[in-house]
Amino acid sequence: MATYLDFENKIEKIQEEIVSAHAIANMEAVEKLQKELEKEVNKTFGSLSDFQKLQLARHPDRPYALDYIKLIMNDAYEIHGDRAFRDDPAILCYIGWIDGQKTMVIGEQKGRGVKNKIKRNFGMPNPEGYRKALRAVRMAEKFDIPVLMLIDTPGAYPGLGAEERGQSEAIAKNLFEFTAIKVPMVSVVIGEGGSGGALAIGVGDKLAMMRYSVFAVISPEGCSAILWNDPTKVEAATKALKITPSDLLEHKLIDDVLDEPMIGAHRDSRTAAEVLKRYYLDHVKALRELSVDEMLDRRYERLTAVGAFLES
Repeated sequence: MATYLDFENKIEKIQEEIVSAHAIANMEAVEKLQKELEKEVNKTFGSLSDFQKLQLARHPDRPYALDYIKLIMNDAYEIHGDRAFRDDPAILCYIGWIDGQKTMVIGEQKGRGVKNKIKRNFGMPNPEGYRKALRAVRMAEKFDIPVLMLIDTPGAYPGLGAEERGQSEAIAKNLFEFTAIKVPMVSVVIGEGGSGGALAIGVGDKLAMMRYSVFAVISPEGCSAILWNDPTKVEAATKALKITPSDLLEHKLIDDVLDEPMIGAHRDSRTAAEVLKRYYLDHVKALRELSVDEMLDRRYERLTAVGAFLES
């Protein structure tokens, strides 16, 4: 059963009426309601606040990494384990084909349902997850396979065990190692990009965000707790943090914004998957036209251009 957010109530009502009209084969009413639905979608989604975009990024029906893998990959084979401690289910590594292009896909997976959420640790990877990702990327480099990374996490897991096993070192090592991997690397934020947990699989030649995704150094809840000690300030914190794709593109922190369907990927996952697939394939093709040295130089320039400061 579909889940609707507060600001989607009118859309939910119209869609229920469309289902009822279909049930009695009243196609004239269906056509009229479809036009009404399109108008309401444009009205609702054309003027979303930053907080509403955050809600969409966290929408329970939003496609997760595994959903996209199933939609865009053929002959997908999962790679397990970091060869040091254990397999981390919060990080997925799959090798397979995307429209004839052999690809390594690395994604953060939140999980659906209580059991699966616990299994996936709510999409918060442990250090062995990032070490598994590094192992998969090195394998891709060895066999000259491009890498697609799908970011969707509230952040790296902050538990005692994770810290004991070197969480910060694992993230830092990925940041360092990924800069020199000699194959095309494309990262896309498909939902929630939280802090170092997102950065650890966000270093590459291109970093893009889906239309209704967010990318932040801290969650708005964490920000409001630290700055104001007031949970009611979450909306203000969301706006102040500038975590939406348009804000990040304006500040040149990301390269592109992917136009998922206006109604959201949670309502039309196939179209969203097609947009993601085309973006990846187009940029892999463009990156393949560069020499390895040119590609690495551009990657280095892109990464070192992030951020700015003023001297008074």
